[in-house]
Amino acid sequence: MLVIRELPSHLRRPIAPVLLAALACAPALRAQASNPTSASNAFYGSVTAHPASNDILKLTLDEAISMGLKNNLGLKEAESGEKIFQGEKNVALQEFLPTIALSGATGVYQHNLAALGFGPGVIGEFKSLFPNGIPGGFKEITKDTLTQGQIFYNQTLFSGPVIAGWKAAGAAERSAHFAKMSARGEVVQQVASAYLHAIAAASEVDNAKALESEDQVLLNHAHDAHVAGTVANLDELRARVQLQAQEQVLIQSETEVEKDLILLKREIGIDPGQKIALTDPAPCSELAAQTPEEVRAIAYKNRQYKAFHAAVRSQRLPTLSFSGNYTTDTVTGVGTHGTFLAQGTLSVPLFREGKLRGDTEAANAQMDAVNNQLADLRSHIDQQVRSALLDVGAAQQLVQVARSNVDLATRALSDETDRVNAGVDDNLPLVTAQATLAAAQSNLVESLYQYNLSKLALARSAGVLEQQYRDYLGR
Repeated sequence: MLVIRELPSHLRRPIAPVLLAALACAPALRAQASNPTSASNAFYGSVTAHPASNDILKLTLDEAISMGLKNNLGLKEAESGEKIFQGEKNVALQEFLPTIALSGATGVYQHNLAALGFGPGVIGEFKSLFPNGIPGGFKEITKDTLTQGQIFYNQTLFSGPVIAGWKAAGAAERSAHFAKMSARGEVVQQVASAYLHAIAAASEVDNAKALESEDQVLLNHAHDAHVAGTVANLDELRARVQLQAQEQVLIQSETEVEKDLILLKREIGIDPGQKIALTDPAPCSELAAQTPEEVRAIAYKNRQYKAFHAAVRSQRLPTLSFSGNYTTDTVTGVGTHGTFLAQGTLSVPLFREGKLRGDTEAANAQMDAVNNQLADLRSHIDQQVRSALLDVGAAQQLVQVARSNVDLATRALSDETDRVNAGVDDNLPLVTAQATLAAAQSNLVESLYQYNLSKLALARSAGVLEQQYRDYLGR
């Protein structure tokens, strides 16, 4: 069991400078003071999968990551973005597919022939066509019932702008897919970091409880010695203050664990009121040595990056399309007759140089910017890989030093305990030795936590985090 301890400031004043130096060398666990929300970062939120129950949910790291990949809000937003671009690509594809529409209608129509130009004067000009004279029942206001059915067909056979638009939609879809894969890596890193932080905070609680028990024993010993008249009252007061200070540390540690668990539950879709128990211990295995060249080759292979552009020159190409329709008209008393239309259209842009040249210049500028970013990205990946390897190496060395410090502090505490029990020293040096050991153990827990985070960052920079986080953590 790792013991973690930090004394309140009012207890540090009378302690020797060497103790203050030891405490200064022990960094605190990474603070998550204000539990970030999905309003600031979507990856801190999730869609709650199930309501809270009275049972305690046991959760491994693999299960937590799996739930995060199903329920995390940031990933769901990235998946929705990919679906949007998939829909836009299908819309662009429709420009190449036939469009067929069917319509039908029926109704009663009333016509004013005079308003249409068939007044009495015009009708009189047609007398010669009627040897027996114009029929007497002729009316200028007529009615008829018309039933009509139509089918329309339209298809673009070739169009440069349509082809370019479809390619651009495909590029946007692939870009959204890459964004989704990057979001999956972000979820794995966020959830694993939150899980490891909660484990470290739980170690704080265990260590605080252990130190509280030790302080209680020290107080009992000082009280009995004071009653027996072998030590001064100051030793008992010092032991009592030490115990109460440790009780404060325990309360704070338990609160931090609960806050860390709430954040983890929010990231993976568990109701904040659901009780959970983390079953995996903190990984502490060493990562096999890797060269920057080896990791960089893996990163170039697995990290997805491409540049896309649509050719503006396609706007100069002609457009060929075909359209047609077939219509049947049924008029009361006249009968049914069909009509149709079939036509091909060739559209050739002759002159719109201002727009075409402007679009070309804008597209070329954008393409140059993308190419520059792509050239820089390879160097950026190399930088990330080398920085991650340096962090892993440094964190690994810090773990080794922290372990050595714990061993030395443990021996020092054992020696001082023997001196106090033998009556050579009072309990002030013993309190100092306990605090020194607590600082060393806290430093070890923090070093292990940072080492695991650096290994996750290295896997992320290599583009294999989701597939190989178990190997990098050594689980």
